[in-house]
Amino acid sequence: MTTAEPAADRIAAEPVAFDQLAAEVLLSLVPGVGPRIRKTLFAHFGSAQAVLAAAPSDLREVPGIGTKISRAISTARREIDVEAVLTLCRERGVAVVIESDEAYPSRLKEIPDPPGVLFVCGNILPADGLAVAIVGTRHATHYGLAQAERLAGGLSRAGYTIVSGMARGIDAAAHRGSLKAGGRTIAVLGSGVLNIYPPEHAALADEIKERGAVISENPPLSPPLAGAFPQRNRIVTGLSLGVIVVEAADRSGALISARHAMEQGREVFAVPGRVDSRTSRGCHRLIRDGAKLVETVDDVLEEFGPLATPTPREDGREVRHPAELQLNEPEQAVLSAVDDEPTSIDDIVVTSGLAVHNVLSTISVLEMKRLIKRVSGNRVIRAFRPEP
Repeated sequence: MTTAEPAADRIAAEPVAFDQLAAEVLLSLVPGVGPRIRKTLFAHFGSAQAVLAAAPSDLREVPGIGTKISRAISTARREIDVEAVLTLCRERGVAVVIESDEAYPSRLKEIPDPPGVLFVCGNILPADGLAVAIVGTRHATHYGLAQAERLAGGLSRAGYTIVSGMARGIDAAAHRGSLKAGGRTIAVLGSGVLNIYPPEHAALADEIKERGAVISENPPLSPPLAGAFPQRNRIVTGLSLGVIVVEAADRSGALISARHAMEQGREVFAVPGRVDSRTSRGCHRLIRDGAKLVETVDDVLEEFGPLATPTPREDGREVRHPAELQLNEPEQAVLSAVDDEPTSIDDIVVTSGLAVHNVLSTISVLEMKRLIKRVSGNRVIRAFRPEP
């Protein structure tokens, strides 16, 4: 004789008649369903709609899904008001980006546990695929703040987007350095995007939205819970080619970011500090363990090599360097005037129609972006050229 299955377990959840976006957001709000469990559920059922429609007994067949989580999933439609979350986002200008969307950052899809949903204030652009994270202690010294701002500014002028967590100290300095340089920056929060933490960075968040994005995997009004910040760090590094640690004590959260970066196959850099400074110990340990020592922006640029990680054009016929996507009109005019063969500055002036002093200053910017290089005093050549 077999034991009868509880009636509640024999009945599947009521049919799911809502769209993929609502289903994905609802599943992300279910307690206990993190990124890794989400991936396991998708591998088994194929979609968020199918997961939410599954009977508890079917859910428990999935590795890692016990009674508590299966019950939470089965009752999610009744217990969680997903429409209220989506309505709030529409009313407050928060974009909801799911992993299958074209707007979802492609580099973030590469990590083992990408967030299923991103709540975004501002805009994430294709050029943001060329990004570097800068992180460090909240209790930064004047030296650390100056280095973070200097490196962020230099990398921004070279065409990189700066990613950080908008925390006090090094994170905020990195965002401000990028903004001052006219670059793009992305802040990844451990709270919701409509519940800025720390609160004194509300004005900074508004600036970032204008020149990048403030994002979170947590619902828009989520409080800043302690457990969310280590999880936030994996997104910071996941969006980036590499992470620079500027000042970190032995137990700094920035070291968690460095570990995430190593696990994700990202480059790890560290800025050295005073040997007698507590906030330098973490960076020095990273350097001893193989992180690349950073004194100047060139130390980072040289490690990445040419910035040419080509991305397909919409017409499919040629590729464009990500840094080209951020050029202003004079920069585009000068770059277009530079050929595969050494090109004289006089020829660039004639072709671009710009004044000599504008051409000279623009050439310096394009050199920093690694898009052109000098071959003599008055001749330059393309460092990267789209192929047909």
